[in-house]
Amino acid sequence: MNTPLSTSSSSAGSTAAAPASAAIAVVIPYFQRQEGVLQKALASIGGQQLYPAEVIVVDDSSPVPARGEVEAVQRRWPHLNIRVIEQPNGGPAAARNKGLDSVSPQCDYVAFLDSDDEWHDTHLLHANAALAPGNDFYFSDFFRLGQSNTVFEQSTAFRKDAHPVLPGGFPVAQYQGDMTEQILGANVIGTSTVVYRFRKFANQRFREEFVYAGEDFLFWLTLSTLTKSYVFGTTAEVTYGRGVNIYAGSGWGTEKSMDRLHYETKLELALPRLFRLNAEQRGRNRAKLRFLRQTMLKDIVHRLAHRKTINAPLLRRHLAMDPLLPLYVPSVAWQMVAGRLRPQAAARKE
Repeated sequence: MNTPLSTSSSSAGSTAAAPASAAIAVVIPYFQRQEGVLQKALASIGGQQLYPAEVIVVDDSSPVPARGEVEAVQRRWPHLNIRVIEQPNGGPAAARNKGLDSVSPQCDYVAFLDSDDEWHDTHLLHANAALAPGNDFYFSDFFRLGQSNTVFEQSTAFRKDAHPVLPGGFPVAQYQGDMTEQILGANVIGTSTVVYRFRKFANQRFREEFVYAGEDFLFWLTLSTLTKSYVFGTTAEVTYGRGVNIYAGSGWGTEKSMDRLHYETKLELALPRLFRLNAEQRGRNRAKLRFLRQTMLKDIVHRLAHRKTINAPLLRRHLAMDPLLPLYVPSVAWQMVAGRLRPQAAARKE
């Protein structure tokens, strides 16, 4: 099925012709504390070689309101059709869901863009070309913040050259293999690279109970059980930025480390309940839970030893969610004692 291209009429006060557009809705969850971040993301849409039909910015009670950011961008790109929806703070999953609920009937596809990321100018052009033959899900290579190598280049479990390039002259390929296993074993799907056939999966939504960790991962995983028709851009089409990040600097004993471990554990506990895992996947899931439980206990010990605050309500919720955590106390205690003994033994040997 080909998605028709259209050309919008000029906005008032603008004499330049609008670029061609496709039936794509862009959904942007927005919560930032710094002015100008959203403007950069929107400017990267304004610079696209193929325009979306609409851009939906969901202001999740952002400290810097979205409307002022949007007005500044629309003065420069009057042809961009941008809507701002404001809602009480609910996290990125709730904001994305609100955006999905608001997609106009004429839009066949949805593209996601986080408010601190920027698209390269060919992103929507490549995505539209890759999805037009009837494919369901598109993603691309991308740069993480401060990285000179792309995610595909860094991955040892994803080889873009192992997948056939689609005809048409664009750097896009047809994914060959088990996408469920790819996501579970070595996920390379970046949220801001995704464009998918929204109308075919119009009832799918992000799981809001995961709040800040795993909601996008579970969305991709759910779609992987519903379709095998995946395509991807072989070149980097997105650069990730530095905006509000709940887990920035979340090492042991930091303000957000327990939050991060709580939601990562919640995700791993949910996987066997939500999806049919094979034996190898169940084994990886158990190993990850073991690691997370040990790390949570080490984080708590670190806090106690350094007289740092422990979030007691969070800890109670965590124990209710994962009552097996106390069973790992002996093994963690032994690891910590052995870790202290090894340097002492090495010093005596010298």
